[in-house]
Amino acid sequence: MLLTLFEDNFWNNLFSIGYDIPATSVLEKIIRPILVYILLVVFLRIFGKRELAQLNPFDLIVLLTLSNTLQNAIIGSDNSLSGGAIGAFTLLLFNYIVVRFFFKHRRIDQIIEGKKVKLIENGVINYQALTKELITKAELIAIAHRQGFHKLEEIEACILDENGTFDIKGKEPPSEEKRYIALMEKIEELNRQIIEFKQKLS
Repeated sequence: MLLTLFEDNFWNNLFSIGYDIPATSVLEKIIRPILVYILLVVFLRIFGKRELAQLNPFDLIVLLTLSNTLQNAIIGSDNSLSGGAIGAFTLLLFNYIVVRFFFKHRRIDQIIEGKKVKLIENGVINYQALTKELITKAELIAIAHRQGFHKLEEIEACILDENGTFDIKGKEPPSEEKRYIALMEKIEELNRQIIEFKQKLS
């Protein structure tokens, strides 16, 4: 292992792509990640927010295989450490610039990311919005379960955000039920105080 580290071929293979493969220029290593970044943003915008939401195993598989699919498009034939470092740095830097730009230009950001979609409003399911976002009722129920709701009837509003997250608001209980809950809480507090008082006397 130690001998391998001192061999010239080891360092040549690590930081270069070898002599039998045409070298990829630094400029190309910078341009490729930027183009792939832009293409991914466009594709995710076209195919909707469900890919970001990862609603089922198929969506997750697509996201996991995207990196392998686009690997060669980002770094070309260069498998060296330096080539990967240039590609990664370019992606991070370009993403930082894009995020800062859209932070200062919210209207353009809304055009790129799209608008929030109300899947449930006032306790009523918006089936037209579900169809547009390719979300089934079963998937909506699964989303509700993950956020602690037993059934859709308990939900007042469900909004699909631009980044693929779900914002769910439960229904407020009726005023009589609220008073009953408050009364029961006071009774439980009194019982607790009585028990503590008895324990002190004994």
